[in-house]
Amino acid sequence: MPKFSYVVKDKQGKDQKGMREAERVDDLIRWLRENEFFIIRVTELKPKLQLFSQSRFGGKKARKIKMDELVVFSRQLATMVEAGVPLVQALSILAEQVENLNMQRVVSKLHDDVESGKSLSEAMEFHKKVFSALFVSMIKAGETSGKLEEILDRLASYIEKTNILIKKIKSAMMYPAVVASMALLITLGMMTWVIPQFADIFKSLNAPLPTPTLILLAVSDLVRKYFFWLLGGSVIIVFAVRRLMKTDTGRLFFDSMKLKLPVFGPLLLKVAVSKFSRTLSTLVESGVPIMNAFEIVGQTSGNRLIEQVVTEVRASIKEGESISGPLERKKVFPPMVVRMIAVGEETGELDKMLSKIADFYDSQVDTAVDGLTSLIEPLIIAFLGIVIGSIVVAMFLPILTLTKALG
Repeated sequence: MPKFSYVVKDKQGKDQKGMREAERVDDLIRWLRENEFFIIRVTELKPKLQLFSQSRFGGKKARKIKMDELVVFSRQLATMVEAGVPLVQALSILAEQVENLNMQRVVSKLHDDVESGKSLSEAMEFHKKVFSALFVSMIKAGETSGKLEEILDRLASYIEKTNILIKKIKSAMMYPAVVASMALLITLGMMTWVIPQFADIFKSLNAPLPTPTLILLAVSDLVRKYFFWLLGGSVIIVFAVRRLMKTDTGRLFFDSMKLKLPVFGPLLLKVAVSKFSRTLSTLVESGVPIMNAFEIVGQTSGNRLIEQVVTEVRASIKEGESISGPLERKKVFPPMVVRMIAVGEETGELDKMLSKIADFYDSQVDTAVDGLTSLIEPLIIAFLGIVIGSIVVAMFLPILTLTKALG
């Protein structure tokens, strides 16, 4: 028996959506009228697409959904909606084209939920690991305002810029992390294998050793004897720190300390300001209510201190205060940012001012990352030179001393 979806208004004028089987569309219309519904739309449902048949995704891989894939999804959906393609049909087309199996499953489920009468935002709420609160709220605002394609395009731009920012930070952190790890492994290798070989040679000489050599041999002996204790202690410390960071107090402490670090602190603050401004600008411009916008900004800040500040600002706004006032009292955000937000509130163009702040700090992050990379490279080379050079000098100093004595 054919199945139909319908959209009607009840006696109170509220929209009602549903599905029902009927022999013919006339039978369904008659039933709706008998129940005193005002009919808006009746659509016959086609058999569900077999998106997950073996032949359809045999070569596709199931992997974690990346931000780049969300950007493509948003842009393609925006293009099709703007072109007048029905949402259900657009989702079925996207499900066919997606290469990531996990993303295909999500889009297919969205297709089924929307086809059964749910809105797109309601369907997305079942996939919180893929679609953030910000994503769902903006889609909901787009559905309410009738500007879904515009919101989707804006979302794609937001995710794209946020992703670029994250990649820049990761690339800035990756180089020193890799070099520091290699330096640690080389030093451990010398301490546990190379230096003991020299220790046997020094003992056979039966000659007094210089102080640097004695210190190096003592450290090497200590590392070899207590290597597993040191390794176990390091693992315990890392585990304890990770557990502490999961608590509100611990996370607040570590996130506060991150912003106070000598070199990385200012960079991380710039990133936090850029993310705060970009997110709030996108939400306000999309028509999300200011209280909901601040709640989402707090959840997506990525820093417990910033989240706490945003929560307190939200509470102050609820009591009738401006945004800039509480931000100025907290003294976390730079004064220039606070003043620009105040100007945006006074002129009624808060979203545009926040967007300018985000663009400015994005360029600041670019400059800071370039400067950090150029600064870290000589510092790491100097560190490696000092550490490895000290070990080499301490090992060869007895040989030089003995050669002079023999001469």
